[in-house]
Amino acid sequence: MKNTARRAIQFGVIIVATSAVGAESKKPIAEWACTDFLAVDDQFRPKVVYAATAYVNGGKPEVSVIDIVGTEKVIPMVIDDCKRTPQSSFWQTLKDDWTKVKADAKAELKKL
Repeated sequence: MKNTARRAIQFGVIIVATSAVGAESKKPIAEWACTDFLAVDDQFRPKVVYAATAYVNGGKPEVSVIDIVGTEKVIPMVIDDCKRTPQSSFWQTLKDDWTKVKADAKAELKKL
């Protein structure tokens, strides 16, 4: 039951966020350029990042663990990077920024 509810929520977030892009953009989120991401209403951008993160970090959202702290760190990074290079791939930008967040977390753990 929990997996079904989780999938429904994720699907709903993706539908709402992608519908905000407009009728002219009917491509999968993995094919978005940063311009597509930036076309999403500001209030929905974090939701898009949360939904896409589940796929970026393993491709199977139903078994993914939500890293709230990491995702909250990556959201402004993705927005800033997409604004700097709007023609770049949203998907690759998200992956690259997650790599940075994970590297920072490992560096912090080594300090302890």
